[in-house]
Amino acid sequence: MLPSPGAVLVAALLAGAAQAAESPPVPRCAATARFDLAAGAPEGAPEVCVSADEPTTFVFDSRLAEGAVEFQPEGRLADWAPGKEGLSLTVIPKGDYLPGERIKVTVRFADGAAPATASFWLVGHAARGMRRVEVFRKPRPPDVCEKERDEAQAEARQCQEDKARLLAERGEPGGLMGAVWLEGAGFVSSRDIRSKVRKQPTNALGLDDAWSYSYTRKGETHPASVAVRLSLTNPSAEPWTLAGAALVDSAGEQVELARWPLAPIPANGAGAVVVGIKGERAQLGCPCTLKLWEAQGPRTFTLGNVTFPEGKAKGP
Repeated sequence: MLPSPGAVLVAALLAGAAQAAESPPVPRCAATARFDLAAGAPEGAPEVCVSADEPTTFVFDSRLAEGAVEFQPEGRLADWAPGKEGLSLTVIPKGDYLPGERIKVTVRFADGAAPATASFWLVGHAARGMRRVEVFRKPRPPDVCEKERDEAQAEARQCQEDKARLLAERGEPGGLMGAVWLEGAGFVSSRDIRSKVRKQPTNALGLDDAWSYSYTRKGETHPASVAVRLSLTNPSAEPWTLAGAALVDSAGEQVELARWPLAPIPANGAGAVVVGIKGERAQLGCPCTLKLWEAQGPRTFTLGNVTFPEGKAKGP
């Protein structure tokens, strides 16, 4: 028995995920959530990703002076507030905050020691807004540095393992042959989620169809990969090109997704996109929120209540 079209679709995603994952969009904002002012003032103000209507909290190891927070330009935040004892600052950009838009925030510390101030650029991003940014002004204890070193080494090992797996999987067949190979190595399950997802009224695209997929290897209970296929319509007079995608789980954890295909959805036309993820990051606590965005510009697409089927792997 030949595999279902859903299995073929997921096989195509898995076969193409290596190429897609190697060229994700590179945001202008920093990827790190820690800034060490004690190590020397950075060249220029560091850039921090923020997203419209979503809070980003800066956590400091030194108290801020009362009322000593400035924003340039003003008027682009829905709200902002210092935390208890002046050790944090939470900012929420307005709902129309655009990808690439920039606000400079400058804070002054209460004790007058150097550095007396710190500045950051709040750079708009459709989906990669940071939840927490740690700012260290004092030298960190050795145990904290050792913990960060261990985390960095673990992340490097994971990157090497992911790279080795991607290179190995390039030798596996794609398309229909890949689907047949998958059916022999595990179990692909699918779910029609169109009637269950929640669409945002500000979405730039219309939704015609939505399916989610999970792939579970033999002898395992957790999915090795998950994917979503969307049939979309573009009412705009301009083509819409998928540049990035992310899932946010019920705990607020966010992971970026591989994407396929990369062809634009034509103006006043229709098209399909497939996004997915493999490995431990596929074991998300859903329902999740799925976000799609363009490389430049404010046109985004968001779906809430995205779920994935639970497939039981065949064999021992």
